[in-house]
Amino acid sequence: MSEDLKTGVVGARMDKDFAAETGGKFRGRKRRKVSYLTINKIEVVDYKDVNILRKFINDRGKMLPCRQTGNTAKQQRMIARAIRRARELALLPFVVTEMSADRREFTPRRAPREHTPSHAPAPVEAAPAAETTATE
Repeated sequence: MSEDLKTGVVGARMDKDFAAETGGKFRGRKRRKVSYLTINKIEVVDYKDVNILRKFINDRGKMLPCRQTGNTAKQQRMIARAIRRARELALLPFVVTEMSADRREFTPRRAPREHTPSHAPAPVEAAPAAETTATE
């Protein structure tokens, strides 16, 4: 059976050694992330459980998507509902504006450019006039 896997049968995964020998890429499946709620067997999250809810928001106060947390759709809806209620009751912030020491200050990604149409000719600079000094 292991020989069939190495021969490259359609639908079979190649192992890393075989992929390295043949020059092919090893494309293993990523392991699905498991939710914090599933690991700790938490059935219901209430809006008053601020410590649990903080695990599902980032440092700016935004909700983390389920692809980062590993939540199921049902868990994500429950978390989102609880976060929105906690925000309304001022248990969680809507936005975190103060910068902590470990965060870098905001800098624009690129400097703003002056808009010049592409069809317009480049501006011609006047040649500097020859300076004449009257030292007679």
